[in-house]
Amino acid sequence: MIKIEVNRVDEAYAFEGKDSSGHIVQMDAAVEIGGHNSGVRPMQLLLMSLGSCSGIDIVSILKKQKQEVKDFNIAIEGEREQGKEPALWKQVNVIFRFTGNVDEDKAKKACALSIDKYCSVAATLRAAGCVVDWKVEVSHSFIVDSE
Repeated sequence: MIKIEVNRVDEAYAFEGKDSSGHIVQMDAAVEIGGHNSGVRPMQLLLMSLGSCSGIDIVSILKKQKQEVKDFNIAIEGEREQGKEPALWKQVNVIFRFTGNVDEDKAKKACALSIDKYCSVAATLRAAGCVVDWKVEVSHSFIVDSE
């Protein structure tokens, strides 16, 4: 069983989450509702979790395929339900951006495997009715020999 501890750290809405290894995440609410904007909003943290969960899967798959990933960036946008409580994510768009000697078809296959099969965060979002769309962008980097 995984254990997480979340503690309130100020008189308003700031919290600090800590995992069993001692890693810490700062969370807070927007100034508009009385927070101090001292940390990530919890629902934004869920999208960050989606990016890192799928990112770990994808890097693992591409390493096994001997792909040379020089840089990897994941851009995520999400839209929440309007006029509902709780306001769940209804649509999330993910762009996986790779730089390096990466075969685009292998990158697409790795992303599909992660989002559709391995990533628990993506599965959790889909189970709550969220549509998770994604695409891949690959930029090839070349080393130029100056000789």
